[in-house]
Amino acid sequence: MSVALNKSPLARVKDEFGGKDKLVDKIVGVLDAGDEGKDVLRKRLLGVANGKLIRLFSVATRTKQAGGHDKLAATTAEKLKHGKDKDYVAKLGDLSDARLLDMLGAAERAHGDAANAAPAAAAKAAKAKVARAAKKAAPATKGKKAAPATKGKAGSGKRA
Repeated sequence: MSVALNKSPLARVKDEFGGKDKLVDKIVGVLDAGDEGKDVLRKRLLGVANGKLIRLFSVATRTKQAGGHDKLAATTAEKLKHGKDKDYVAKLGDLSDARLLDMLGAAERAHGDAANAAPAAAAKAAKAKVARAAKKAAPATKGKKAAPATKGKAGSGKRA
C-alpha cells in the first residue's frame, strides 16, 4: 500500500498541494466554471471537504488528459464496443466525468483480463499435462503401504 493512503485528507492536501487554497486554485484552473464566475466557484470550493477536493482534482485532470468530456464519452463507448452507436454515445455524454472514468477503467480492466486469460489458461493446461505425465511415469507401488487386514468378529459378541 502507498504511504499516501494512510494519511488523512488534510495531511495529503498539505503535502501534495501546499494547502487548501493552492489546491482550490489548481481545481479552478482545470475546471470549466460554466455559468458562474471563477471567483464564485473558488468560494464554493473552499467550503468543500479535503477528500472531495482531492477526488475532484483527480477526476478533472484525468478528464482533461482524455481530451474533455465528449472525447471521454466517445472513448468509453469504443472500449465498451458501442463506438458506432450514436444514441449510446449521447447517453454516455449525460453521465458525469467521474462515472465515465470509472466505466472506462472497468472496460480496460475487462479487456486486459480477456487478453491475459488465454496465455494464462494455456500455461496452466501445459503445467497440468506435465504433472499427469510425471504421475504415469512414476512406479505404481512406490510409497504405498499394504492395506491393513480387516478384523472379523471373534466370539459371540457378548462381553463379560
